[in-house]
Amino acid sequence: METILIVEDEKAMVTGLRFNLEARGYRVLAAYDGEQGYRTALEEHPDLVILDLMLPKRNGYQVCRLLKEEVPALPIVMLTAKSQEAEIVTGLELGADDYVTKPFSVLELLARIKAVLRRAQSGKRIPEDFHFGSLNINFKKYSARKKGKPLLLSPREYEILKYFVERLGEIVSREDLLNHVWGYDTFPNTRTVDTHIAKLRQKIEDNPNEPRYIITIHGTGYKFLG
Repeated sequence: METILIVEDEKAMVTGLRFNLEARGYRVLAAYDGEQGYRTALEEHPDLVILDLMLPKRNGYQVCRLLKEEVPALPIVMLTAKSQEAEIVTGLELGADDYVTKPFSVLELLARIKAVLRRAQSGKRIPEDFHFGSLNINFKKYSARKKGKPLLLSPREYEILKYFVERLGEIVSREDLLNHVWGYDTFPNTRTVDTHIAKLRQKIEDNPNEPRYIITIHGTGYKFLG
């Protein structure tokens, strides 16, 4: 049985998350401030931490940084009420494995938990620096360069690229991308995926009309050939 630690000061949210997670077979621990969350994570060795950013005693950024220093492989999914990209990127730079912005659907969070746990259990680590063609993507710092010049990518575009790197050379369906990058029930229309892929190609491909890296597999999805 996998253990999930919820670090969240809103008790009603903890109660709801506990009910849904336990119903799916997880063992659930809870902490209601950052200091308690940090200590519980070190003492109980959970398989994954759901970590709110706005916490008493220690905020989520501090807890994330400390836990990643102590237990680098511990998966952390951030919860944040902030939609600004800078806030999300800060958490990811500190080592968080994924994020969900409040308000969120339980199914979305469950999908992200499953994806993060699957990556952790497979032992497949994404390289901190990933090079392909004239591009260099740093997934820890969420920075990118193309031909030596800074390349501006959104957090969602980094997540798309990260998933492609995990599935390098494999055919990835639009539904896979929706479930693992956006989360269930967030964007049910697969045209959302196509729109984001088109924008990403404009940034990373030398000729977006004849893509070299993100290849369309007609009727199925995409394949990344980084």
